[in-house]
Formats: sequence, C-alpha cells, structure tokens
Amino acid sequence: MDASSAPQPSPSASGRAALLIVDVQRDFCPGGALPAPGCLRIIAPLNAYLARARALRMPVYASRDWHPAVTTHFKAYGGPWPPHCVQGTEGAEFHPSLELPPDTIVVSKGDDPERPGYSAFEGRTPDGRPLADDLRHRGIAHLYVAGLTTDYCVRQTVLDGLAAGLRVTVLTDAVAAIDARPGDGEQALAEMSAKGAALASGADSLAA
Repeated sequence: MDASSAPQPSPSASGRAALLIVDVQRDFCPGGALPAPGCLRIIAPLNAYLARARALRMPVYASRDWHPAVTTHFKAYGGPWPPHCVQGTEGAEFHPSLELPPDTIVVSKGDDPERPGYSAFEGRTPDGRPLADDLRHRGIAHLYVAGLTTDYCVRQTVLDGLAAGLRVTVLTDAVAAIDARPGDGEQALAEMSAKGAALASGADSLAA
C-alpha cells in the first residue's frame, strides 16, 4: 500500500499517535546471533519515519529484547532460539545506523527468565511503567509499529495493542521477518490485518 492509499488518522478520530520501533538490535542484523534476512533494507525507511515523527512532535518508543543469560527462551534451557540480546552485551544494543532521537522512550522486555517477552506490551519503560500504562498516561490512542521481526515481536506487539483497544498501523516497508518457515512474515501481516491493524508504507503515512 502506498502513502496515498494508506489510512490517514485524524486527531479527532484517533487521539494522539506514537511511533514504536520494535527490537532493531545488533543481534537481529547481519553479524548478530539471530539475523532477520534482509533486515538492513528497513533502516532507511525507519529513519524516514523517525524524522517524520520528530517533525510531528510525535512520541517515539523503541523496544528491545533484554534477556538474562539464563532463560527458557534459549535453546540451552529448553527454548527455540540461540542466545541473543543478552543484557549488557553488544548484541543487545540498538543498530548503530538507527537514528533514534534523544528523548526516545526505551521499553525493555524479555527480562523474565520464564517468559519469551515477544510483545513490547510485556515490557517496561525506564521508570518501571508498563508500556500500556505509559501510552495511556500520554493519551496515545494510535500506535504506528515498525521493526523486527514481523513474524514474532512485531506480530505479538500489534496483536496486544489491538487487544488493548488501540488503533494500530503496521509500517510494512519498515519490517522484516525471520521466516523460520517460508512465508511466516506474509502470514503474520495477513493475520494482523485480519485482526484489525492497518497496513501502510511511506513516511507520509504518519499523522499526529
């Protein structure tokens, strides 16, 4: 979908909007522990969305996996994935080419060793506030979501946002999938759309 056909929310219809960048961390990029194929193509669109959000004075959130070294999320402890985004490691850092503004609200998730923490709605802001509570506090009713990965953390974040009663738009030119099974990413987009998420692309899709 191009920007001209993308849904254009109005403040009166949707309340305040925010941009959420999901898990654009070194370990999900080339050279990392669990890279999403083709993920570097989304950096330029992400930065365009970030610039647009700054121009609109739109709050920006960035979630990150923040796993402990020992967690049931990792293969060695019964989970499906190799170790990645371990707290305090280089792999857990945001990708250096991602131009996050200084006032970005970082949401840390996956720090419970018994839970995978796919959804940003399982995370907390630096002051310990759950994401849903922080969004309500700021009057956010419409969430634009981009980042990694389409079939896991983006998907679950979007579904949880919809379940929380938010309007959610997935920025399709700024997501990439793991595709553990071929087609997982496309299937995730179809599921999110069927559940009520809008699909859009192009920085002009963002409206405050």
